[in-house]
Amino acid sequence: MASTTATVDHALNKELDNDAARRWNSVNSVNSANGQDAEILRSYGGNPMAHINTGESARYAAFGGEFQPGLYKATTNRKFGNPAPLGLSAFALTTFVLSLINVQAKNVTEPNIVVALAFAYGGLVQLLAGMWEMAVGNTFGATALSSYGGFWISFAIVLTPGGFDIEAAYSKGGGDDFTNAFGFFLAGWFIFTTLMLLCTLRSTVAFFLIFFFLDIAFLMLSIGYLYGKEGKPNTACIKAGGYFGLLTAFMAWYNAFAGIADDSNSFFVVPVAHFPWSAKARAAKSERDNV
Repeated sequence: MASTTATVDHALNKELDNDAARRWNSVNSVNSANGQDAEILRSYGGNPMAHINTGESARYAAFGGEFQPGLYKATTNRKFGNPAPLGLSAFALTTFVLSLINVQAKNVTEPNIVVALAFAYGGLVQLLAGMWEMAVGNTFGATALSSYGGFWISFAIVLTPGGFDIEAAYSKGGGDDFTNAFGFFLAGWFIFTTLMLLCTLRSTVAFFLIFFFLDIAFLMLSIGYLYGKEGKPNTACIKAGGYFGLLTAFMAWYNAFAGIADDSNSFFVVPVAHFPWSAKARAAKSERDNV
């Protein structure tokens, strides 16, 4: 069962001592730092942008059900519920429907039905969940959920006929203008997702797999649009992106369920599997070794 019990990560337990603070203030820029000052910049004690353990907090175990790779703020006393399952569910359902269309399930190829989901559930609801993540102190969750909420809203705007006329504007140039431009759009989201993926490497396998599958999906979709012909995307790449999108949706639902299910409402909980190098796994190994 996933837990939010605090486990101290000694690598992050360095206090900002007065001497380090004094020397940090004397450093004007990273480029001018050398020798001992350079060592200060690399250390947690000398870098004000690093997480500093105040002595009252500890690193909380990463948990995809709360969409956080390791909190420094206890979740037991917060005034809000856990917004992550809502955001994950909104993302999962919208991704699921679009991915089915991308793989041409039941020969459906037009994505117009996704507009409603992308505006309301995957867009607005996920954006709200991201803002609530900020309220509970989860910067990672706020950044990811709000950004992907924005992705779905912008995606819906592209597909909305009439008022926006985005695709129609590109059709005036002929050729592959729209598919190339949409490929650029998806490539940008591939880059952003890669950054999010890197932040999950010390979390759980289930958490990591959301971003791993999503990253590949964005990559395949962007390639599909960038290397299309005669204004049509590459079908094989779009289908591949759709299959990885389906995997992403199921992993998002899996983590959402992990965040909702506990012994008060479910007869079972789902495993999330911590990586061997994560703080939670190392703490568990240390406990086993000390028995």
